[in-house]
Amino acid sequence: MIAKKVILIHGYNKNQKDMITLKENLTKLGYNGLLVSLPLTFKRIEYCTSLFEERVEEIIPTLDKNEKISLVGHSTGGLIIRHFLSKTKHTAKIDRSVLIATPNQGSQLATIAAKLSTTFTKVFKTLDSLHPNNIKKLNLKDISTVEVGAIAGNKSNLLLGKLLAEENDGRVQISSVNYYGLKDFIILPYGHKEIHHQFRTAELVDSFLRIGQFKR
Repeated sequence: MIAKKVILIHGYNKNQKDMITLKENLTKLGYNGLLVSLPLTFKRIEYCTSLFEERVEEIIPTLDKNEKISLVGHSTGGLIIRHFLSKTKHTAKIDRSVLIATPNQGSQLATIAAKLSTTFTKVFKTLDSLHPNNIKKLNLKDISTVEVGAIAGNKSNLLLGKLLAEENDGRVQISSVNYYGLKDFIILPYGHKEIHHQFRTAELVDSFLRIGQFKR
């Protein structure tokens, strides 16, 4: 049996190395994980999405006639997926997608950073992109042919999590991960920096990619 291809997209201020554990765990579950590195620190989400689409366009010709590719993103990587799906002409080649700890409603930490220093967000343009007002400007769409599931964490074990009023994973509030267009949504007892490294998370990703729901 040929391993199903899945592209793994890292989060803010990270690179593809941060997704290696998830790739290895998904390999054990029968997947062929493909890694990408995007400039998700100093560049806006729109620019990073254009680079991601170029990578997808390199992969599509390698797929068999009826083969599709799945997408999995951690944190800001999930927003890259949603923005890509909102604008690409290649949705017919995309299977299900999973967002892990993704601030779909925007980051309250980005809001706090903007209030403290506009200079800071001008330099760290990806962070500015995560401001709730800027997430709205992305005009993210729900694509009927691509089912999307999301996994959130509720272990607030990071200092910045104390700045957030609602239940969170130390970086992102659970209420920001969830949104109306999701096919399924689940909460795990992990923090933002660890959730995508857990084998349980990989099992849930596998479940959604296979059957369109998280197996409880």
